[in-house]
Amino acid sequence: MRIPIDRLPFSVQMGGIGAVAMFVPAIHAYTERDLQIARTFFYSGILFLTFFALLGVALGTRSGRQQARGHLIAMVLALTVLPIMLAVPFHQSVGHVRFLNAWFEMISSITTTGATLYDGMDRIPDTLHLWRAIVGWLGGLLIWVSAVAILAPLNLGGFEVLSSREVGAGNNATQITRVANPSERLARFTQQLLPIYVGLTLLLWVLLVVLGQRPLYAAATAMSTLSTSGITIGPAGRPPWTAEPAIFVFLFFAISRLTFSRDGGDPANQKLSRDPEVQMGLVCVALLPTFLFLRHWMGAYDVNEVEDLGAGLKALWGATFTTLSFLTTTGFQSTAWVDARSWSGLETPGLVLAGLALIGGGVATTAGGVKLLRIYALYKHGLREMDKLVHPNSVGGAGSVARRIRRQGAFVAWIFFMLFALSVALVMGALALAGLDFESATVLTIAALSTTGPLAEVVGEAPILYSGLSDPARIILAGAMVLGRLETLALIALFNPAFWRS
Repeated sequence: MRIPIDRLPFSVQMGGIGAVAMFVPAIHAYTERDLQIARTFFYSGILFLTFFALLGVALGTRSGRQQARGHLIAMVLALTVLPIMLAVPFHQSVGHVRFLNAWFEMISSITTTGATLYDGMDRIPDTLHLWRAIVGWLGGLLIWVSAVAILAPLNLGGFEVLSSREVGAGNNATQITRVANPSERLARFTQQLLPIYVGLTLLLWVLLVVLGQRPLYAAATAMSTLSTSGITIGPAGRPPWTAEPAIFVFLFFAISRLTFSRDGGDPANQKLSRDPEVQMGLVCVALLPTFLFLRHWMGAYDVNEVEDLGAGLKALWGATFTTLSFLTTTGFQSTAWVDARSWSGLETPGLVLAGLALIGGGVATTAGGVKLLRIYALYKHGLREMDKLVHPNSVGGAGSVARRIRRQGAFVAWIFFMLFALSVALVMGALALAGLDFESATVLTIAALSTTGPLAEVVGEAPILYSGLSDPARIILAGAMVLGRLETLALIALFNPAFWRS
């Protein structure tokens, strides 16, 4: 009896996809004649694929519509339980890797955080770094599809800013449970978004190879760019300078969902030029690098290096590339960003990068953080309140969409911002109990909740190494990564009684 794949539970589908993905590093290890790692990934893929196939046969014949809460719970399981399966071949491939470390790596990868315990690229084989990049790429695809297919109808994940409906309930809790089956939405949006996601990754991979990067390194960089995981094979967080222009262009897909899809957004605002996220992103990319360049220029003036025009232009490009990279929570550093210190004699301001990571990218993209749309809603609300101070009896215009963003959207955005700040305080307190000092706890908390793992290397005076953390601290950070990826509102929605009412 043939069972349609879209009828299988969402968690079974994701487990099967993870099992199939294990054959890719198995093939790579075989071509590198590393037969022990090849056998480990091949046998793991066969084992887990057989398990989920049998589980699909057992569950696939059940009738009835799958509820939205089941898919939301499946997303939680995908970011917490599925990494246990993904960590098995990682752990078995190298003898000195503890399973807790392997699980932490998979949590970091699937949440597109990119934090790693293995800072030296020669500590583990390239195949395992490729596996980290693949898991991060699959995590980005999960966020792309589930944001539009699951979170948007539930009025979560940033879509609540554009809607006046109740958060977590959709259209009276019926849009996704009665009008549109979540499984049907997942299948439809996967068919629409998967070719775009794969095509963009392949295109960037080809461009990076043409620009001189090794094929394996280019594949990992391309997958990390589209998924904003920041995982690289080579110098951590620093792709070759020749590849930076191509990466810069593809990072814009994490600024707004309208760059790759017109579904899940408001029909009255479908042009990129009118999209508030694009406008906010361009403002950040234009203004902040200018201020950073002027800062370095003043430093160069003090050391009589102003006439070095080439170094000045490199410093401007480094600031622009790094600003967009951390705004999209990818975490790549430009080589020119580091070289700017030798031109001006000033340290690069890591705290600015932490602020960019907190802002984050676009709604329904692979970027983390608070999201540009929520920042835009708070900004418009602030402008309106200042206008009312001057003209108390004025009427705000710009249409119903703008009024909704300024009122209900700003209110929900402020609630989310307060929940995010509360999450920062709780995680920092937990890390302090685990033995970390205030500065390290602050940096690691922001890096985990914004899903920007490389942030730990650039904010403080000295890089913070994840390999130096204790086991309790790693477990706390793993939970913070999941919380930052799913967002607090989505988890709170699971405790809404109306959400569980049939």
